[in-house]
Amino acid sequence: MDSSGKAGLLLAVTVAFWAGPALSAGMIFTVGDNAGWTIANGPNYTQWASGKTFHVGDTLLFKYNKNFHNVLLVKEPDFNACKNSSAIKEYNTGDDSITITSTGHHYYICGFPGHCQFGQKVDVLAVGSSAAPSSSPTGSSPPSPNAGDRLVGGSLVFLGGLIMAASCVLLGF
Repeated sequence: MDSSGKAGLLLAVTVAFWAGPALSAGMIFTVGDNAGWTIANGPNYTQWASGKTFHVGDTLLFKYNKNFHNVLLVKEPDFNACKNSSAIKEYNTGDDSITITSTGHHYYICGFPGHCQFGQKVDVLAVGSSAAPSSSPTGSSPPSPNAGDRLVGGSLVFLGGLIMAASCVLLGF
């Protein structure tokens, strides 16, 4: 294989490596941003959710003290009434990652007594999947990345470098 063919193959491998995950991976949203999932200091989860566009494939990250909170997926009437007796699913690890798998509203509340009534609930409206990252509305700043986002990004860069180095060796560059 001549050098232009090798260069083309290297370019194709590089594009496939970087484009594949970007097209299938969704955004990661930490519910409540830095405040997390809590009633302390009264985060406004309605306001938090209204400032974002959620897509199928995105992940909601609920960070909280599991001794004082949990996350319940509920139906709309239970969300509106803060009723936790018929939850669809309960999460209680304190660090729950929930991937959005369908369009429409996804209703989450805290099942601890009184917490939902004090505003610890969020309605996430998901639209169709998107290869492009969710955009922030004009005039607002994007959410700050959390440590997990940086770890994943750094790991991808390292892995990409290894693949590029291996490709260069295998192709005789």
